[in-house]
Amino acid sequence: MVSYSIMGGQENCKQLGHQADGRNGGILLPSFDWTKLADWEHFLEPLIVPLCILFGALAVGITLNKLINRRIRTHLDIEEGTWHYVFINAMKGVPISLTLVVGLYWIVNTIDIPPSLTKLFSYILFTVIILSITRVVARTVNGVVEMHIERSQERLPKTTLLSTILTVVIYAMGVLVVLQYYGISIAPILTAMGVGGMAVALALQETLANIFSGLHLILSKQLRIDDYIKLSTGEEGRVTDITWRFTTIVPAGESNMVVIPNQKIASSNITNFSLPRRDMAISIPVGVAYDSDLDFVEKVTLEVANEVLARVDKRVEQEPLVRFTEFGDSSINFKVILHSSRFDSQFLLKHEFIKALTRRFREEGIEIPFPVRTVLHGDAAEDER
Repeated sequence: MVSYSIMGGQENCKQLGHQADGRNGGILLPSFDWTKLADWEHFLEPLIVPLCILFGALAVGITLNKLINRRIRTHLDIEEGTWHYVFINAMKGVPISLTLVVGLYWIVNTIDIPPSLTKLFSYILFTVIILSITRVVARTVNGVVEMHIERSQERLPKTTLLSTILTVVIYAMGVLVVLQYYGISIAPILTAMGVGGMAVALALQETLANIFSGLHLILSKQLRIDDYIKLSTGEEGRVTDITWRFTTIVPAGESNMVVIPNQKIASSNITNFSLPRRDMAISIPVGVAYDSDLDFVEKVTLEVANEVLARVDKRVEQEPLVRFTEFGDSSINFKVILHSSRFDSQFLLKHEFIKALTRRFREEGIEIPFPVRTVLHGDAAEDER
C-alpha cells in the first residue's frame, strides 16, 4: 500500500504509487518502493553463475570456430564440389554449438538451481542440439544435391530456388521436433496450416504461380544457369539465377541485369542457344578474287581461325572449317565455320577473326574484291539496245 500526501494533509490511498504535498501545489510526485529491489536480487542471484557459464562457453566456441576456419583456409586446399568440401561446409559453426551444449549440460546437471530454471535450461539444451543437427543436415543435403547436379549428365540447373526449398523443409521438420518436445501438439498446427494454406494460396496467387513456374523450369530442364536464351517477348541474355519469384538474365556484353517473373518465362516461347550443346557454330561469309589460289586461301584462313580461337576462346574443341559455296558476281565465295563455347562469345570472336583475316590476306596478297556493277546512262544505254 502506497501513501499520498495532498495539500499537506495525510491520506491513505489504494491507488498505485504517487506522492504529493502542499509545497508542490498538490502535484502528485512518484514514489518508489525500495523493498522491491530485494525481490529482483533474489530472482537474479541463481542466474549469475549459469549465465557466466553460458557466455563463457559461447566465447570459447566462437574462438575455436575462428581458429579452425583459419587453419582450413591456410593449410587445406579443398576443391569445391567434392565430399570433403561438402563435409567441411556442413560443419561450419559446429564448435559454437558444441560448446553451448557442454555449457548447458553443465548447468543442468551440476549446478544447484531452482527446478523451474533447470527445466528452462533443459529446453534450451534440447533446442540447441536439434537446431545444430538440422543445420548440419540442411547444409549436407544442399551440398550433396549441388554435387550431384555438377556431376550429372542431365545437368539440372543449380539455382537459389532449389536450395531455398530444401532448407525450408528441413528446418521446418526440426522446428516441429522441438515443439513436440515442448509438449505442444503438432497435429492442430498441421491442421491449421492446411486450412490456412488455402487462404494464403488465394491471397498469394501470383507469388505461388512464380514459385511453381520456377520449379517447372528447373525440373523440365528447359533452362540452366549460364544458358543464353531469347524469349518470344524480345528479352535475351545469359541466365544467372532462378529464384523463388524471378529469373535474372544478363544480355550479351555484360550490360544491365534483366529481371523477369518466372511465370512470364514459363508461358513464353524460349529459344535456348545453349541446348542441346552449349557451344554453337558461327558462319562467316568471305569472298576472294577469281584468280586466287583456293588451296592457299583455305590454308591461310584455317591458320588465322586457329590462331584467333586459341587467343579468344580457348575452351573450343571443334576445329574450324572452310567450305567454298558459290561463284559470285565478282568473287568466289566461301564460309568459315567457327565454334564458340558460349553464345555471347561469338561477337568478340567474329570481331577478332575479321580483323585478323583481313590483315593476313593483305600480307599474303590475297584480294578481297569490291562488288563490280556497270551502270549505263542516257545515249550509252540506247546504244547498247
